[in-house]
Amino acid sequence: MDDNMQQRFLEEGEEDETGLKTRVWVETKAIWRVAFPSMLSSVTSFGMIVVTQSFLGHIGEVELATYALIQSIFVRFINGILIGMSSATETLCGQAFGAGQYHMMGIYLQRSWIVDGLTATIVLPVFFFTSPIFKLLGQEDEIAEAAGSISLWFIPMLYEMVFALTMQMFLQAQQKNFIVGCLSASSFTLHMLLSWILVYKLNWGVAGAMGSLNICSWLMVLGEFAFIFGGWCPNTWKGFSKAAFYDLCPIIKLSMASGLMLCLELWYTAILVLLAGYMKNATIAIAAFSICLNVNAWELMFCIGFLGASIVRVANELGRGNAKALKFSIKTIMSTSVCIGVTFFVICLVFWPQIAHWFTTSEQVVQVASSLSIFLAISMLFNSIQIVLGGIAVGAGFQSVVAMVNLGCYYGVGVPVGAVLGYVLNLEVMGLWIGLLSGVVLQTMILVFIIWRTNWDEQVNKASQRLKRWLVDDGQHNQTLPQP
Repeated sequence: MDDNMQQRFLEEGEEDETGLKTRVWVETKAIWRVAFPSMLSSVTSFGMIVVTQSFLGHIGEVELATYALIQSIFVRFINGILIGMSSATETLCGQAFGAGQYHMMGIYLQRSWIVDGLTATIVLPVFFFTSPIFKLLGQEDEIAEAAGSISLWFIPMLYEMVFALTMQMFLQAQQKNFIVGCLSASSFTLHMLLSWILVYKLNWGVAGAMGSLNICSWLMVLGEFAFIFGGWCPNTWKGFSKAAFYDLCPIIKLSMASGLMLCLELWYTAILVLLAGYMKNATIAIAAFSICLNVNAWELMFCIGFLGASIVRVANELGRGNAKALKFSIKTIMSTSVCIGVTFFVICLVFWPQIAHWFTTSEQVVQVASSLSIFLAISMLFNSIQIVLGGIAVGAGFQSVVAMVNLGCYYGVGVPVGAVLGYVLNLEVMGLWIGLLSGVVLQTMILVFIIWRTNWDEQVNKASQRLKRWLVDDGQHNQTLPQP
């Protein structure tokens, strides 16, 4: 079935049983066309982080705890900013693709490089002053000192994220992200092999693990550059253009709203990891909590495939002006994602002790992590719902609204509840996780209500007006800059 016929079914499907089955099948194919490569990319990209943590965990507990702190607080902090700001690119590119304004997608991509690159440079000093910052926050001296050297290895990754995230969203919006999945999977495979050689065979320790992570991450970015510049996006990439420097203020405004929305969500767990560092046995608490967070994030990487699919499907249909197909797509994506969540819920409950041993040889760490298994399983179930709701919000441009919801649910409810249960009632890491879960549950309930009450016909009109306002005609676009 070709793309035109698929679109006709999505727009005009019959309401009888046969027509409904056809619409579900067509919509499911459209979802997985975006979701599977996005899922593969997310799982393998995050897998590179986890593989590095695993190698460091077998070097020593201090290295594991130090890496966990930097990755969970600083990298998550900056990654949240860049993912959020890059999601503005996905909103605009998705709607432009749906409206047939293909040449604008390349301009939006270049604008995102400018905005995200400047943002990355502004936050760069964080990695140079990691040790003093951790000491100021009250972390143990041994962990703070070790963090000073490890944090410098994350600087190349900072700029890698600027290009990797924006190009992935640019390709995803036009349903060409299969190349991203292939490149990411290849980099993950190479990273495992290279880490084993550098850490175990050459005994390079931390330098070997972190060096492998940087090399493999940048190889993926270079592959994406080659795909875009090499002519595989002829309609959406017309070369570098002076138009990329126009209308940056609206892009910055949307990017900031997007960044705030994602940051409030990603920093939420980072703050809880920081709180774990103040407990009696900080090294064990941080290691156990970070293992649970990483397993939770593994499942989240699968769900991120549906995040990408929901963003693309909502943005495309808003650009096309088809509210009916948009609402049907939301129902289909949500049903599919929840099924994935239930599967991981069961896996977590049944196989948790074996999973925990993948990350550490310390039985004390495994025991503490095992006490969180039921709450971790519930979190996985809610991930499958919350992630799709977030994708719908990004696709529709609701970032500022969701940012306020995240602020209230996570920091007005989740963090205080976790602190009270963890420290006042002495539930320690279990109390922190219950607090985390309470914020997620409340946020999910509010987002369900907001999306249920949304007038999608009105949103179609708003998207159309925004695209017309920011449209650059072909003559202006053709004022290109010299090509690399």
